[in-house]
Amino acid sequence: MAASPSNGDESEGIQRVLGIEGTAWAASAAVYEVASDEVTIESDPYQPDSGGIHPREAAEHMSEAVPSVVETALATAREQVAADDARGPEDSPIDAVAFSRGPGLGPCLRIVGTAARAVAQQFDVPLVGVNHMMAHLEVGRNRSGFDAPVCLNASGANAHVLAYRNGRYRVLGETMDTGVGNALDKFTRHVGWSHPGGPKVESHAKEGEYVDLPYVVKGMDFSFSGIMSAAKQASDEGTPVEDVCRGLEETVFAMLTEVSERALSLTGREELVLGGGVGQNERLQEMLREMCEQRGADLHVPESRFLRDNAGMIAVLGAKMAAASDTLAVEDSAIDADFRPDEVPVTWRSGESVPVRTATGTRDGPNVSDDPAEQQGAEATVTIEADRVVKRRHARSYRHPTLDERLRRERTRVEARLTSEARRHGVPTPLVLDVDTGSSMIAFQRVGDCDLDDALSVENVRAVGRHLATIHDAGFVHGDPTTGNVRVPREASDDGRVFLIDFGLGYHTGHEEDHAMDLHVFAQSLAGTADDDDRLQTAAEEAYRATSDRSATVLDRLREVEGRGRYQ
Repeated sequence: MAASPSNGDESEGIQRVLGIEGTAWAASAAVYEVASDEVTIESDPYQPDSGGIHPREAAEHMSEAVPSVVETALATAREQVAADDARGPEDSPIDAVAFSRGPGLGPCLRIVGTAARAVAQQFDVPLVGVNHMMAHLEVGRNRSGFDAPVCLNASGANAHVLAYRNGRYRVLGETMDTGVGNALDKFTRHVGWSHPGGPKVESHAKEGEYVDLPYVVKGMDFSFSGIMSAAKQASDEGTPVEDVCRGLEETVFAMLTEVSERALSLTGREELVLGGGVGQNERLQEMLREMCEQRGADLHVPESRFLRDNAGMIAVLGAKMAAASDTLAVEDSAIDADFRPDEVPVTWRSGESVPVRTATGTRDGPNVSDDPAEQQGAEATVTIEADRVVKRRHARSYRHPTLDERLRRERTRVEARLTSEARRHGVPTPLVLDVDTGSSMIAFQRVGDCDLDDALSVENVRAVGRHLATIHDAGFVHGDPTTGNVRVPREASDDGRVFLIDFGLGYHTGHEEDHAMDLHVFAQSLAGTADDDDRLQTAAEEAYRATSDRSATVLDRLREVEGRGRYQ
């Protein structure tokens, strides 16, 4: 069991940490020297002869490679101790052992865990179990100097957007089917290329022309399965593989960049950290950099050795956890192949304050403030006038021009139509005063006093639950029902003064899956903006259940959706 954070400063006792990594393919060990902030990494990656990673072969590789890389890292630690005048040859070369506890392939994780326990017992030092995905983002935060960034994890088996709030990292959005790296690997295996596929897609994309592929963003969640199927079909039908690779990069990475921008907008933060092996892709980095520059945010991309799977990040986070007394007894150190980052109590940041969004923050819809100047939302700017709000979807330079124009036109048209349709079904929405799809502009009636996240209450959240039930029964979804896309009065309201706005990601559908996804998006936005999100989500679901005749099947499906995260 993890110990409680220490009230004292124990960091002086943690000078050198051994990290061991082996979640899937990279057998790696590292030494982190705290005082100098230097990390020495030794890695021996598994290279399958064909296809993707084979769990049995990967485990066999770990059993052979982990002892070797650990011994090399320990030799480095002994050399560092020998050069330290304050320590003698009888001193332990390390002060803690940190290991990847999960998520990952069970057989590989067990080998790493066994090695870590053996070394910790050999030197009689604390044992630290590190969440692999948490290490990806924390090493970036550590080296960037950012206080409370939004974090995009883009790795082989994962893809999600997180932000720290109230003692944990909250998942604001994630893939609902497969990790981004695995998705690219599926395509490359289809065309006969060996693992890993990501670098090969990147290389061939530089020689290709853009081809259109499905673009699937639902709030801050996303899906890759349809894109991969379309890419395979395009290749089978004779589209040059270089063109398909270009289409894959432009589509998949634009999706990741868009959800990152939406997360920045939702949380009001101005810092973004990239993590994960797919983060080495130059086109993804370029898109994120352009997006951040366009909205005035800062981006940190760790050096490549900290993006791919490595023990250095395990050692860095392990040092912080050990200093906070967040360690494990050997009998409590079992691995967890499904270890989600939002399950981790962030003990090493205990007491840290996190900046909150101001009342005039950035949003997509008719976001009212006393400042008449143009305001930047997640994908648009809004200008506040006396009695109306003008929303313009300006070109996003990070997206391919063809894709960008299609999305802006489609979303403008859909937003105008569904805003009016929801109103016809009795859901409060702003009047649509003017639409110009050519310039992607909509003028709305000015409604509400503030966004929902500036006036969170059970009454307001219940109203959202009723409104979503109403539009679902009418046969369409909102697509992005976040706390920033609801306009409310300053005083709590349980009547018709709670307005839904920004239907740009909406669409007609009668499937319970799509309706459940709407509720899931709303729940994730509550987790990112509210301290009592569980209570508020329960209130929204109760109101939904009381309003919709189909609520039982939708809410049952919501439970399935919630359990569908890559490691749940």
